[in-house]
Amino acid sequence: MRVLVVEDEQLLADAVATGLRREAMAVDVVYDGAAALERIGVNDYDVVVLDRDLPLVHGDDVCRKIVELGMPTRVLMLTASGDVSDRVEGLEIGADDYLPKPFAFSELTARVRALGRRTSVPLPPVLERAGIKLDPNRREVFRDGNEVQLAPKEFAVLEVLMRSEGAVVSAEQLLEKAWDENTDPFTNVVRVTVMTLRRKLGEPPVIVTVPGSGYRI
Repeated sequence: MRVLVVEDEQLLADAVATGLRREAMAVDVVYDGAAALERIGVNDYDVVVLDRDLPLVHGDDVCRKIVELGMPTRVLMLTASGDVSDRVEGLEIGADDYLPKPFAFSELTARVRALGRRTSVPLPPVLERAGIKLDPNRREVFRDGNEVQLAPKEFAVLEVLMRSEGAVVSAEQLLEKAWDENTDPFTNVVRVTVMTLRRKLGEPPVIVTVPGSGYRI
C-alpha cells in the first residue's frame, strides 16, 4: 500500500511516516498543501493522510482536487478540532474518514488499512491464494498453516502480489507500491526482495516470474 502523509507539523508527519513504514507501507511525506498537489499529480496513492489546516494550499482544497480528478485515492483527514460540525464538513468535502488530534497511532493505522481495502474491487481483510494466507492488520503470513516471518518490504511485496489476484505485476508497479519516491528506479531491490521472499515462502515456489513482464502468484 502506498500512502502520502500531508502534515505541516514536521515532527508529527515524520513520526507517522516512520510508524506506517514499520507496518510495511510505502510512505511519502510533504509538509504543505502545494507539495501535496504536486505529489498526487505524479504518484498514485492508495491513501492520503491529510491535515486540514495546511500552509500554501488548505487541506480542504487538496481534498476537493482529489475528488475533482476522480482519483481512487482515499482521504483520511486530520484536524486539531474535534467538533462534530468540523467532521461533517470534512466528510462533505469528500474525505472518506476523519480523525481528530491527538490520536492513537494504532487507530490511525487501522483506519489507513481499512481505507486501503476500499478498492474498486473490494477485497477481504485476509488474503488467501496458493496456500498462502496474509493478514495485513496482524502483519501475519502463513503458508499451508505454517507461519512465515517476513521483513516489512517482503511483506509489502507479497501483499501487492496477493491483491493482484493472479494478474502479472511489473517490477515498476512493485517499486511504486512497496517503496517510497526516494528509491532509485534503476535499483535491483525488487528482484532481490522477490528472491528472498521466494526462499522464505519455501517449496514449491508460488511466485512466478513472467519474462519481460513481472511477477504473479
